[in-house]
Amino acid sequence: MVDTLKYGIDERGVATVTMDRPDVHNAFNDDLIWELNRVFTVLSADENVRAIVLTGAGKSFSAGADLNWMKEAAHYSKDQNMRDAVQLSEMLAAVNTCPKPTIAIVNGAAFGGGVGLISCCDIAIAVEGAKFSLSEVRLGLTPATISPYVIAAIGARSARRYFLTAERFGADEAKNIGLVHEVAPSLQEAFSLAHVFIKHLLGGAPGAQAEAKSLIATVVGKEITDELRTDTARLIAVRRTSDEGIEGLSAFLEKRKASWDGPS
Repeated sequence: MVDTLKYGIDERGVATVTMDRPDVHNAFNDDLIWELNRVFTVLSADENVRAIVLTGAGKSFSAGADLNWMKEAAHYSKDQNMRDAVQLSEMLAAVNTCPKPTIAIVNGAAFGGGVGLISCCDIAIAVEGAKFSLSEVRLGLTPATISPYVIAAIGARSARRYFLTAERFGADEAKNIGLVHEVAPSLQEAFSLAHVFIKHLLGGAPGAQAEAKSLIATVVGKEITDELRTDTARLIAVRRTSDEGIEGLSAFLEKRKASWDGPS
């Protein structure tokens, strides 16, 4: 298989994953989708990994689906198209449900599925000049597979505009609608800002962070019922007596770093 991405893990346990198809603006094809799914599954299970940074090689973050791949898919059977769609869905789910904190560094254009990938990350930083578009309707398609993640990021109101117009918008608007959290003047400064976030992330307990991510998915959109209040009370009660809970409180009272708070 042709290598479509690169990744490495530094001494802090921070993994950097780089989509590596710059000649086609890191567009998705079968190989890249499979590799992203595989790598995020591997990193999710690696106890030494504390955080994951995702970016693209070259001038773009990701142009979404590879046009040559889509051209081939137009001649696929219904079952073949369903298989491909499910593979994309599984890849997005692997990123979205990754128990490690994830940071997207949007180094350039992000269209279609690229916007979906950003939406699956916990924190997103865009470089000034990055362009975004949910461009599917111009191709006679819909952003169906990415829609749960994009709508969760930008809300239904913004989705009603950008899903339908497919217009391009810049980094400041991406921040305004909630797709990205910060805008940096250069790629170097985007990575510097990511390291600030990483410093904060390394100060948190890994298990607590994983549970916090799961907690958001459990609570979002739910009515505050007696059952929900009881369930969330139970979660904090269990965590207080966990190894991380005991260590964290002890470190705070003893004015020392917790055992998980490594070099930044």
